[in-house]
Amino acid sequence: MRITSTLFPVVGLAAGLASAAYVLQDDYSPDVFFDKFDFFTDSDPTNGHVKYVDRDTAQSGELISTGSSIHMGVDHTNNAPDGRQSVRLSSTQTYHHGLFILDLGHLPTGCGTWPAFWILGPDWPNGGEVDIIEGVNDATQNQMALHTSDGCSIDDSGFSGSLLTSNCFVNAEGQDNNAGCGIQSDSTESYGAGFNSGSGGVYATEWTGDAISVWFFPRSSIPEDIGSGNPDPSSWGTPSGKFAGSCDIESHFGDMQIIFDITFCGDWAGAVWGSGTCSANNGGSCEDFVSNNPAAFEEAYWDINSLKVYQDGAASKRGVEVERPKARGFPRKSLRARAGTL
Repeated sequence: MRITSTLFPVVGLAAGLASAAYVLQDDYSPDVFFDKFDFFTDSDPTNGHVKYVDRDTAQSGELISTGSSIHMGVDHTNNAPDGRQSVRLSSTQTYHHGLFILDLGHLPTGCGTWPAFWILGPDWPNGGEVDIIEGVNDATQNQMALHTSDGCSIDDSGFSGSLLTSNCFVNAEGQDNNAGCGIQSDSTESYGAGFNSGSGGVYATEWTGDAISVWFFPRSSIPEDIGSGNPDPSSWGTPSGKFAGSCDIESHFGDMQIIFDITFCGDWAGAVWGSGTCSANNGGSCEDFVSNNPAAFEEAYWDINSLKVYQDGAASKRGVEVERPKARGFPRKSLRARAGTL
């Protein structure tokens, strides 16, 4: 609500509030993008049929590149009996609160794929996990989720998507293991072929002490304030997903790293392979399909136009550089709450 007054102290207060708008903290521009991430090369914690490779291997194999945008993909020329080459990146910077705005021209899709864009805290699940973009196989709607320690659940209100599960605790009774609290987007432009055919769009995630909210804007509906670099979430309307309710956000989410990955099969894409169209159309197992059909993965890539992180101008709390190399626990991201035919 905007208030005008002839009283100078109120005008001064308004000016102070205006200066507290979101300000740019980090711009992951193409020329420095890969310098700001570590390449994960350990075994996949989600049991995927994948080989995560280092930066040099990714560059020589043309899995990554930069120009006017950032490309991150997978090997789509070779058979891969021991797992298909791919990348998993974790930001060297951590964040506590913020507004994360990702402009994507294309996201990975196709049978056997399991891509994700997410943020992750330390000592999982105690430091929390926020899945911003995630899906498997031929899914057409994005699924957002939180994964936490005990004592965090969300209300079924304040968002346009469909609530899948409400308890964010990874071992919650009555939910699949590590389902967390999940919300499915109501838009078929939010993921998969529908997203890519529309030239992508923008995902904006606001993390405050009160809630974590995710908006999706198709290419034709991106707010002008995002394009101008002056994002104002209060003007964006109802988010696709809002995680708030009986959850102390501050105690369940620590300093978070940004993560991009593309894995295959594993605990989700592999688990639902037999129940969807991918098995019906291709037969065999998920692992066999991924191993022996390299050309099927030409669409399994991220095309990132921009990634920017903003902080509240009045309450900015900058994260810290992650010490590396560093041993740490990793989320299993195992059996998910699932909706629709995947």
